[in-house]
Amino acid sequence: MTPGRRQFDIVLVWKVDRFGRSLKHLVNALADLDAYGVTFASLKDNLDLSTPSGRLMFQIIGAMAEFERALIQERVKAGLHNARRNGKQLGRPRRAVDLDRIARMKAEGRSLRSIAERLGVGYGTVRMRLAAGERKTSRPRATAGIAM
Repeated sequence: MTPGRRQFDIVLVWKVDRFGRSLKHLVNALADLDAYGVTFASLKDNLDLSTPSGRLMFQIIGAMAEFERALIQERVKAGLHNARRNGKQLGRPRRAVDLDRIARMKAEGRSLRSIAERLGVGYGTVRMRLAAGERKTSRPRATAGIAM
């Protein structure tokens, strides 16, 4: 949108922290909106940037939101580190799926989705295991007795 072709008057958001991820991003976006003559308002934060007090409150709320996100990130990282250190297995548990059975069912003409349904696993699991099995069988074998 070019300045002077204003297609709307206001950008209304639920909360300031939903509009941008960092204070720098928020400030830059608001500067762009201001250049276009568009007002910014936040319902939950009761914030209207068409006033000087609204702009001050925006700076404070934006800084606090960025600080809160950084604290949450630190806590999550510390929690994951602590879980790993205590031997906790993270992520979804691996399912033992018989590759030979998948290959037989595929050779019978079954679709990957029907194989997955029959084995009680996801489509992606069947596809990945089948692809991994094909990579293992198509790997070139080293020839004994040839000096390099």
